[in-house]
Amino acid sequence: MIHDYWATFVGLIEMPFQHIEMIWGIVPLYFALLLNEMTSTKASYRTAIQTGFSFLWAGAQWLYPYFRTRSAGAPQLELGAPADRKLAVTFLVIGLGTVALISGIRRKYPKYASFLGYTRFSNYFMITIYPMQSHYLGMEWTWDRLIAIALFAVPIWLVLHFGLMPIRNRN
Repeated sequence: MIHDYWATFVGLIEMPFQHIEMIWGIVPLYFALLLNEMTSTKASYRTAIQTGFSFLWAGAQWLYPYFRTRSAGAPQLELGAPADRKLAVTFLVIGLGTVALISGIRRKYPKYASFLGYTRFSNYFMITIYPMQSHYLGMEWTWDRLIAIALFAVPIWLVLHFGLMPIRNRN
């Protein structure tokens, strides 16, 4: 059973690199993940700015297909349950990104929003849900994919946290 989730997880990670047009959107998220993991473990306005940029970047990439001009005969994107779910996630990410970025720049969090300074590992989630949000057939939201993302979150965090610790602790 874990083998199936591993294959699902690997598929989520590999998929953006199999389509050249998706690399532009995913590589900055990997860079931001490494940058965030190399900064201090303490929450700060700097991490809020980093998180805000990452969220806004991912949201813009996911929103772009709704505005892209389509050639004649190309299938039109129709709103329905899967598209509504994707739009909801996209607008949630854009909203959180906007609040995080503004909070970091202003150096002041809105009431109950100080958690935005603690979101160093949020890029992991942006990277893993990227294929499901990117409008490619066969990459819809499924429970198996969500379970795989959750199942591998802690091991990936441990590898990044302890693997980058020598770089993070340099002064």
